[in-house]
Formats: sequence, C-alpha cells, structure tokens
Amino acid sequence: MTQDKPHTGDEATPSPEELREQVEATREELGETVEALAAKTDVKTRAQEKTVAVKQQVAEKTTQVRAQLRDKATHAAHVVQDRTPEPVRAKAAAATEQVRETAAHAGQLAREKAPEPVREKADQGMRMARANRKPLFAAAGALIALVLIRRSRRHR
Repeated sequence: MTQDKPHTGDEATPSPEELREQVEATREELGETVEALAAKTDVKTRAQEKTVAVKQQVAEKTTQVRAQLRDKATHAAHVVQDRTPEPVRAKAAAATEQVRETAAHAGQLAREKAPEPVREKADQGMRMARANRKPLFAAAGALIALVLIRRSRRHR
C-alpha cells in the first residue's frame, strides 16, 4: 500500500501529479488484495474446484487399479495353466467337449418339445451366448480345471 516515510524538512512536497500516481498505485494494490481475499472466501467455487480435482484423481486411480487387476488376473491365469499338469488339462478339454455335446443334444431335444414362445426365448439366449462365447468357454474351462485339480488333491 502506501509507504509512510518520516517527513523531514529537506524533502520536497510531492506534486499533485505524484500524489495521483501514488493514489492510483494504492488503488490497484488494494483491488488485487480484495480480489485475492474474495477468491479465498468464495467457498462454493473453491469446493467445486476441489471436487473436480478429486474426481480427476479418482478417475486416474480407478484406471490404474483396473489395469493392475487385469495384469494380475492374466498372470494368475498363466500360473494356473503352467502349474496344471498336462493330463488334467487334457481331461478338462475332453470334459468341456463332452459338456458341449451333451448341451447341444439337450438343446435339440428341448427345442423339439418346447412351445414356440419358449423356443424364441431360448434362441435369444443362444444368440447372447454365441456373442460372448470366449468368456463363457474360458470360465467353463477354468471351472472344470479347478474341479479336477481339487479332485486330484483329495485322492492323494
């Protein structure tokens, strides 16, 4: 703001122009100070800014955690596959094929005996299963492998 100087007799009295310049500079400083204080006291705006910052942090952390989980799941699947003995994997593949054939046969029988509305719903379910075939086979294979591993451990 203004600088208070002790007035000595040697100093010249400021001219009106100098006084106007000092007043204008003081007004600018005061305006900046008021704006800074107003920004600090505007709780709603500060809360909104903080909310946006927290949302960004959460989104970044979510993306990071999702990637870590995906990597860990992939690693776990590889570890299980590597540790599963070949005979167990062969049995799982054979069991998967047998389940597939049995399911196809049961589906054919059900289709022949079922009324039309039931057939339409079944067809809709089959279309959805075909659209998501890979995840379904992976889950079925993992489940069968798990059952066979447990069964083999019990017999030891």
